[in-house]
Amino acid sequence: MERNSLSKDPFTQFEKWFQDAQAAEMPYPHAMSLATASATGVVSSRIVLLRYFDAKGFIFFSATNTLTAQQIDENAQVSLLFPWLVLERQVKVMGTAVSLPTPEVLRFFTTRRRATQMGTWLAESGGVVTSRSVMQAKWAEIKQKFRDGQIPMPDFWGGYRIVPQSIEFWQGNPDGLHDRFVYTRQDEKWEVLRLLP
Repeated sequence: MERNSLSKDPFTQFEKWFQDAQAAEMPYPHAMSLATASATGVVSSRIVLLRYFDAKGFIFFSATNTLTAQQIDENAQVSLLFPWLVLERQVKVMGTAVSLPTPEVLRFFTTRRRATQMGTWLAESGGVVTSRSVMQAKWAEIKQKFRDGQIPMPDFWGGYRIVPQSIEFWQGNPDGLHDRFVYTRQDEKWEVLRLLP
């Protein structure tokens, strides 16, 4: 892979690779590993789903009463990783997590399937549950509560935009001379550098 084959804009380049991942029919091409850290440096990672992206960053949604949200509140510096192993590619994003405005979160919430909207309410009491039967009872209660009419968005549901400072593209090669290019934000422009494998 040569520098002149890459777009000048990292989001345009990401879109090309994302389309390749979708065309490869791999499971969950929009799955990304999100790494966060607390104020004291305790690191946590989990898979979240990329819902969309634009020229400002990468967007995902989550309950705001979780460890994910707690760590972002303490330390907004995060990292994303898209592991497109079938294509021997990965994209690493390092940047800042910014909370989305409520109207944008609501717009996305209203596009979700009804059952998924209901499922959002399961996170109301936080992450701890004493047994599966308690969870099932809570689910039955939610379904009964929202059996008719629109389902409101919980106030503990939110979204984040990851605003990148750098985006790295890695392409594996059989000879071990893997290609790595990193886009780094310099003011309003992006600088592209080749890295050693």
